Amino acid sequence: MKKYLDILIRLGFTLQVTKTALAAAVSWWVATLLSQNQYPYFAPLAAILTLQVTVADSLKKASYRITGIILGVVVTVLISHWHTFEISVGTIFMLVLIAMTIPTAMNLNPQIISQVGVSALLVFAFGQHQGYAAGRIIETIIGSGIAIIINAFLFPANTMPAAEQSILVLSQLSSSVLKSSVTLLKATTEKTHTERNNIGDLVKETERCIQTVQLTQQSLKYSPFLMKARIRLTHITLGMNQLEDVTIQVRDVYRGLFDLRSAKEFQNEYVHIEGVKPAIESTASCIAYFGKVIIESSKESLSTLMTNIEGARSIQSRCLSDIRNVESLPILRDLGGILTDLSRILRELEEAALALTKNNG
Repeated sequence: MKKYLDILIRLGFTLQVTKTALAAAVSWWVATLLSQNQYPYFAPLAAILTLQVTVADSLKKASYRITGIILGVVVTVLISHWHTFEISVGTIFMLVLIAMTIPTAMNLNPQIISQVGVSALLVFAFGQHQGYAAGRIIETIIGSGIAIIINAFLFPANTMPAAEQSILVLSQLSSSVLKSSVTLLKATTEKTHTERNNIGDLVKETERCIQTVQLTQQSLKYSPFLMKARIRLTHITLGMNQLEDVTIQVRDVYRGLFDLRSAKEFQNEYVHIEGVKPAIESTASCIAYFGKVIIESSKESLSTLMTNIEGARSIQSRCLSDIRNVESLPILRDLGGILTDLSRILRELEEAALALTKNNG
């Protein structure tokens, strides 16, 4: 079965396309029952334009369309009531200008503004037919409503797997970037540029992950069959927020390493600086495992993370003992700042992991 479904998807028969076609057909059928218009084509048209990937987006699209149509009808009816115009270049220009100026002055959404113009033009052109204006509003409401119902109850979009995968990718990348930062202690200028690019990639991936989680939040809204997924999303969001803070700390470590390498006494004190490498690497390993804790939120994964955190703290403590032998104040300051950032990362991972496990339990 999956093989045939994959073939259909490659041919363009996706779930979204199928739901849209179904919404259009059902809208036409319902509109013929409720509307006096023999050809209620505005109902399927509204359904096609309303049905988006998520229910929340469909509701937003429907509200824009219905609001725009009502305003367009009202404006045209008022103008026609005051004066009778013949269809011409000038009247169309003035009608659309006035119709779109009003919602623009009200600072309404651009989609509403364009819909007002379309509705005003159509009602002006065909409004002489009895019940056209009211029928357009009714058919649009029917089509939009059918689209929202089908989107909410028939295989509603669930982007939770994408959000979970994005969390794992970000945690792995954060770990990899932090671990690679140790090369700054011996890096050439060319390598430095590479490391700066790594930070840029981390920032972009963080933004991408945030957007994915936000899209998941939108996709789960108003979907009655995705209640468990919405509860699950609270854990994902909590973990994402903490992971975002961790990426900031990773960037702080980078800045500290750049400052450290730029110090004049760097080479002379290098023997006391090498101890920071295992401290960075062990902390990076904890970040990588934290992504797994976000997804699983189990006692077993928490226990493993806590063991890794304790090991990383022990390494940081040994590094702290080594830097007592550093004589250069600038070097001592920079090393202290780096160790402080690393300690803060471990503390934030620990607190977030406990909160995730507690909420899940």
